[in-house]
Amino acid sequence: MLFTFLLIYSGVQAQDDAIVKFFSNYMEDDRFSRVYISPKMMQMAGGFLKSGGTVSDDEAKELGELISNVRGIRILNSDGLDGLSLYKEAMDVLNKNKYEDLMDVADKTSNTKFMIREEQGRIKELLLISGSKESFTLLSMLGDFTYKDLNILADKTNIPGMEQFKKEK
Repeated sequence: MLFTFLLIYSGVQAQDDAIVKFFSNYMEDDRFSRVYISPKMMQMAGGFLKSGGTVSDDEAKELGELISNVRGIRILNSDGLDGLSLYKEAMDVLNKNKYEDLMDVADKTSNTKFMIREEQGRIKELLLISGSKESFTLLSMLGDFTYKDLNILADKTNIPGMEQFKKEK
């Protein structure tokens, strides 16, 4: 049983490492802008919302709980590059068996894909990969969510990347 657990854990860890490795490959490249929001920063933001409102401000408390469930956000973005080749490169490093497509929008000049990684009925990662002839975006949001949680986060926050989720859904 321990051996099985270690195999499962190493598979999930390897997938997380693929995203981190892709992100790291371009982290120091001046052609890209990048955002990394640590789990601690998300906890602080969620705690601020939960404690900052009045007792009757249930919406702020609910939003604070949701934001506290975000374990981290990574965003990599570039304009003026061949985003289609970067899109293909990013898709090639992913173990697509670990992800389920939520949305796939493609035409002659661009591809956008929203995927989730789900474990035991909970969403552990929302992943956006988008490439066009002139731009590329990768967004990875780790956490512990339901589908309803993601919709609330898209509608009620300015978390980077969620405006794209709201626009595409």
